[in-house]
Amino acid sequence: MFALFLFTRDNIPLESSSLAILIILTAGFSLFPYTRDGVVEVGPMHFFAGFGNEALVAICALMMVGKALETTGALQPLANVVGRAWSSRPVLALLITLVAGAILSAFMNNTPIVVLLMPIIVGASLRSKFAISGVMMPMGLATIIGGMSTTIGTSTNLLVVGISRDMGMHEFSMFEWVLPTAIVGGVGLLFLWLVAPRLLPDRTPPMADTTPRIFSAQLHVKESGFADGKSLSEVLAKADGNLRIDKIQRTESLFLAKLPSVILQPGDRLFVKDSPENLKHYESLLGATLFNISDIEHPVDDETPLKDEGQQLAEVVITRGSPLHLRSLAAARFTSSYGLLPLALHRARAPSSQVTGDLNLIRLRAGDVLLVQGTREAIAQLKDSGSMLVLDGTTDLPHTHRAKRALFVMGLVVAAAAFGIMPISVSAIVGLGLMIATGCLTWRDAATSLSIPVVMIIVTALALGKALVGTGMADYLAVSFVNGASGLPAPLILSAFMLLMTVMTNIVSNNAAAAIGTPIAISIATQLGVSPEPFVLAVLFGANMSFATPYGYQTNLLVMTAGGYKFADFLRVGIPLTIIMWLGFSAILPILYDL
Repeated sequence: MFALFLFTRDNIPLESSSLAILIILTAGFSLFPYTRDGVVEVGPMHFFAGFGNEALVAICALMMVGKALETTGALQPLANVVGRAWSSRPVLALLITLVAGAILSAFMNNTPIVVLLMPIIVGASLRSKFAISGVMMPMGLATIIGGMSTTIGTSTNLLVVGISRDMGMHEFSMFEWVLPTAIVGGVGLLFLWLVAPRLLPDRTPPMADTTPRIFSAQLHVKESGFADGKSLSEVLAKADGNLRIDKIQRTESLFLAKLPSVILQPGDRLFVKDSPENLKHYESLLGATLFNISDIEHPVDDETPLKDEGQQLAEVVITRGSPLHLRSLAAARFTSSYGLLPLALHRARAPSSQVTGDLNLIRLRAGDVLLVQGTREAIAQLKDSGSMLVLDGTTDLPHTHRAKRALFVMGLVVAAAAFGIMPISVSAIVGLGLMIATGCLTWRDAATSLSIPVVMIIVTALALGKALVGTGMADYLAVSFVNGASGLPAPLILSAFMLLMTVMTNIVSNNAAAAIGTPIAISIATQLGVSPEPFVLAVLFGANMSFATPYGYQTNLLVMTAGGYKFADFLRVGIPLTIIMWLGFSAILPILYDL
């Protein structure tokens, strides 16, 4: 219960909760080992085994292999097809997007899939004038459905397969449950295509028009004005430290260092950036004359307004692994590194709260959206770097000569596991080596693709599962559940248990729900004297149904941000979709497994 409490605390990082639970388990069982007939059944070393577990190795290797597909632009052809469809037939394009996202998510982590499709949808929305909110959430939820269909679709699937194998069950093949997923998931995709857009209200993306543009301009120091004869520090103090000066020009060829002690003279040009209202305020405050950046003959007035000189606004979504994740703009040296000015911030986890204080000092989290301004070239350069998700409606994905190579290696990884040539953990490691050897992936990109929270939650989840089984708690909970459902047929018990997993995964991490539920599921099947396979799949499907809350899965946060959704919007679509999927699996699993 304490573990579940920690996993539901939004103010505690997931990796911190995982470490705390791991410490409690190892320290507790070190001081009080669980023994039976004088033999230590569960000790602290059992919990460290998760760091070398085959499921964790496979998950980490697949995350890095998937990163190679992202960085090489291997999915560019798909992006081109989807983009053309959106420009001509939006209704059909939505179906193509849903199906494509679901199929891709069966073979790689769905986060890069969502990152790939989001700018395409945003760009199509800007060109075709349809509401982003009607399609962004269905796209994100479709990738979660697709991820259910294979052993490598999500880390949750690999975790369930690994735990069930460790408990003596046969090892599931890659496509063993693709049939029930295709049947039930197909109905879910039809719901997302035909019904979900009608349930979603039109929402304005959070950063649409919250902040005025920033303009580059010149302030010419006038004789007898406040700035005449004053030091730079005095001028900045007069503006309460808010004036942003890029450079100081004295003559055509002389630029002064921006030292606090520099004394300004008449004719000096201060190259500044700010909103039109603030620039006019500084003009009056300093007794200077305001000019456009490229026009020093006509002072700025009603007849000669400020010109933005090709400046563009763009939204940068903070994703896990980006240079801004869990860092401040100041620490990342964002402005100097990318030539872009941050204007405003939308907090994904507290969309209604106002951001106060210095924007550059706020620690950014996954799902946050940063509104920036800069030249078309600067925004294109940021997008081409592949390090951040840029939403400006002009999608140009990276595409290199290594793209086909990366696709070929990924195909080998999948084929080797699918045909039983080698376990997925081995084929993924081999694939990672090939990606690096062929130049499709650098060690730096490989390192950034690993997520510490994912690693820690998997290790902790494995430790919790070990504690549940070793101490007999899984059997106790299974007996309690069966007794509570006494008199019900096995299919209804299966359905009730799947619903319990579904509720749990929308409250805590899906990996935690899977690790806790898998041992209990096998114990329930043993108590009932039936095959454990459908109960294990009930855990897998239930733990993946993170549809009803924006915090149930990381891609939900991304689409919540880009689509401007509110919490209630996820309930409107997520609850009906969850019911459809739950009822569908409750009906088909007993049929396929003769319950």
